[in-house]
Amino acid sequence: MTAPLFAVASGKGGVGKTFLSIALAQSFAAAHERVLLVDGDLGLANIDVQLGVAPKGDLLSVVAGGTDLASAVSPYDGGAGNGRGFDLMAGRSGNAALRSLPARELSLLSRSLKMASLSYDRTIVDLGAGLDQTVLELATACGRVLVLLTDEPTSLTDAYALVKLLSRQAAPPAMAIAVNMAADEAEGRRTYGALERAASKFLGFAPPLAGIVRRDSAVRDAIRLQTPYLTRSANGQAAVDIARLTRQIDTAFAPQSARSLPVAR
Repeated sequence: MTAPLFAVASGKGGVGKTFLSIALAQSFAAAHERVLLVDGDLGLANIDVQLGVAPKGDLLSVVAGGTDLASAVSPYDGGAGNGRGFDLMAGRSGNAALRSLPARELSLLSRSLKMASLSYDRTIVDLGAGLDQTVLELATACGRVLVLLTDEPTSLTDAYALVKLLSRQAAPPAMAIAVNMAADEAEGRRTYGALERAASKFLGFAPPLAGIVRRDSAVRDAIRLQTPYLTRSANGQAAVDIARLTRQIDTAFAPQSARSLPVAR
């Protein structure tokens, strides 16, 4: 049985995707799960920068055949399995070639990620922003995709486009929505409601809401100091929401596990 594996994706950048991926990795680790966090933002990776670490390997070395995926994993904060840390598979920043991998190499990378996930209770893949084929194929390979958006109009339209394109894949992944940087719960629900109405009307389905993360000024401070938000603000406003999202995310994906998504027209 494949261990729970999901991608965190968005139609556009600047919505807090990497912050949330790191926070979820910490939150699942605190729930005594062995976690692997993968920086799947091919060519523009930055998880290692946000964590302030120098990883021993990265995805480029795996794709190039210089090392296997397991050997390129770096432990963070003691590594997976200690109730606090997790394992990290870093990406490579500044290499445009990774943004357009040949189909064969992309397929090999997808299979390697699935194999690596079998050694963990939870694997989180932080994908790059955008709608290019590499993002779509990696998201589909993960089987489950958490689509992140904010109340910005461009975030909403790009998230809708991502949901539409993923629903057109030959084997559409299960999808769920998370709203980030919401002023409050009510605003977060309004933001999700706008996406839900558009998807229901034009696609014939709407991914369920997995959770809302409220805006927290401590997030920016944590990123600037290259320290995970939950390490600095374990009891912060956003921390409460992330803990709730951790508990709810599997339930959000579950209703879709036994059916295929409608094909968008």
